[in-house]
Amino acid sequence: MSRIGNNPIAIPDGVTVEVNEGSIVVKGKLGELSQEFSGVSIKFEDGQVWVTRPSDSKEHKAKHGLYRSLILNMVEGVSKGWTKELELVGVGYRASNQGQKLDLALGFSHNIVLNLAPEVKVETNSEKGKNPTIKLTSHDKQLVGQIAAKIRSFRKPEPYKGKGIKFVGEQLRRKAGKSA
Repeated sequence: MSRIGNNPIAIPDGVTVEVNEGSIVVKGKLGELSQEFSGVSIKFEDGQVWVTRPSDSKEHKAKHGLYRSLILNMVEGVSKGWTKELELVGVGYRASNQGQKLDLALGFSHNIVLNLAPEVKVETNSEKGKNPTIKLTSHDKQLVGQIAAKIRSFRKPEPYKGKGIKFVGEQLRRKAGKSA
């Protein structure tokens, strides 16, 4: 019995859901998202979305919870939006943006310039005495996570000093280093 898949998804005001054969479209004040599905049936009634599975096979059980979570993320995204914050830890590490271009100085011989998708809003913050931060905001959770992971992959945090790009609030496993 799926605990996640059996819960209905409440649809807030200002969000419309359209279920077609094999796809679902969610529209809200922040944008529009669509998702194709198979192996489950989705019903929209009385301001709630219900996801049901035809049998108890392993594949149907897996897809039951998956599509319910994806639809919930879509509904929250078009109503509230998703945000990821990254922090640059290291001497000389800088981030700046001009529109959708993110310019990163990460200790390489050249700056890394990343063109972001138009659905993602980017803000950079550089205060004196604090580490620079990058804030990504969008209605698409998958896109925000993918871009944040791409930015983090340029300079992952190392375990000895903790230098690199990390998510705000992320706990790093630190190593002791040399001991004489």
